[in-house]
Amino acid sequence: MTKAPMNGEERRKQIAAAVGAQPVTASALAERLGVSRQVIVQDVALLRAEGANILSTNRGYVSEGEKRCTRVFQVRHSDADTERELFCIADEGGRVEDVSVRHTVYGTLSARMDIGSRSQAHAFLQRIEGGGSALLKNVTSGIHFHTVSAESEKVLDEIEGKLRALGFLVEKS
Repeated sequence: MTKAPMNGEERRKQIAAAVGAQPVTASALAERLGVSRQVIVQDVALLRAEGANILSTNRGYVSEGEKRCTRVFQVRHSDADTERELFCIADEGGRVEDVSVRHTVYGTLSARMDIGSRSQAHAFLQRIEGGGSALLKNVTSGIHFHTVSAESEKVLDEIEGKLRALGFLVEKS
């Protein structure tokens, strides 16, 4: 199945989500998003024109003091729905920072994910499958937590609504 090409607005949303405190090169962004380095350079120029605080350094692009909002979502779904969950978050402009589970014996177990695009989600799932590993959520009854970051609380609200609509969000009682 071939995926539809990402339009410029979606691509710029992914770039803005990917640029943070740690430098990321235009080449790395181009590879992640399936475009040329020059397209990334042009997109960053457009993002700057729109007011994004993106700096160019000798190590790559960084966000200039931009504070991202974060929220922890408690979710549950099948292994087969992991891709839909990650795509849902990335498509709305969120970045899955980590995953954690609360194990009755081991306590809280967590792992960094740093997924902010469909291509990163796809690569993550390929590493899970290729490494003969299981998703961390399978250590418990499938309930797990994601710390998600986004540019605003509004974006996090939209992500929460989409996760709820998909039936993935575990409602707190």
